[in-house]
Amino acid sequence: MTAGRSRPERPAPPEIDISVPHSARIWNYWLGGKDHYPVDRAAGDAYAAVFPGIVSIARAQRYFLARAVRYLAGEAGIRQFLDVGTGLPTRDNTHEVAQRAAPDARIVYVDNDPLVLTHARALLTSTPEGATSYVDADLRDPGRILDAASKTLDLGEPVALILLGVLGHLPDYDEARAIVRHLMDGLAPGSHLALADSTDTDEAFKQAQRRYNEGGSVPYHLRGRDQIAAFLDGMETVPPGVVVLSRWRPDLGAPGPVAEEHEVCGVGRKT
Repeated sequence: MTAGRSRPERPAPPEIDISVPHSARIWNYWLGGKDHYPVDRAAGDAYAAVFPGIVSIARAQRYFLARAVRYLAGEAGIRQFLDVGTGLPTRDNTHEVAQRAAPDARIVYVDNDPLVLTHARALLTSTPEGATSYVDADLRDPGRILDAASKTLDLGEPVALILLGVLGHLPDYDEARAIVRHLMDGLAPGSHLALADSTDTDEAFKQAQRRYNEGGSVPYHLRGRDQIAAFLDGMETVPPGVVVLSRWRPDLGAPGPVAEEHEVCGVGRKT
């Protein structure tokens, strides 16, 4: 965490409300970024005081993203990525990792957050061979997402759909599963889904999340591990399956799981 760090405050854009803590800014704070305000740091510190493991989860999820994208662009041969709920840009964003492995990769970022929109220009960089674009759309509107993504991606060819830490924002589990199915139905065979979400396996975690959800920000709902794994139903699960973050194809010499055991991840392939 970066609590207590002295830093000058930049004025917020007029469309950004900094009187209420914001999940993307709090996540950015836990990752050691710079795009947050006092209200976000206070909320992040309050959450971590109840469940300190949240900082490890945030960082472990970011490392999983890098490993998953390297696998998808490398071993799986994917050249198109649809990253929904991308959040604020930080180091090793999806397009950077993908185009490092495959310079011709094409990436579409999707979010419906005005704060992320103001930072979209940082996401819209690309190698000359590839492409990136940003779509302002809500996860609850998968048809719009697919239609807008088709302007940059060829949906007749395999696409990697990335859903990290976003399905918990959908309170209705059946709706969340239907949205995942809608998105995957719109993608060609050979497409992949990479996902990660936090579980309801720890009492302190559940208490911290309840308090956060009562604070005015967009709520996030912890789910059972089996519920999260079921988002991959009907797909061929890439080994090692649905596991805690640090156990998914860890880099050589990487540390074992710590508090991130309360978030699971996995990658599935549409056949």
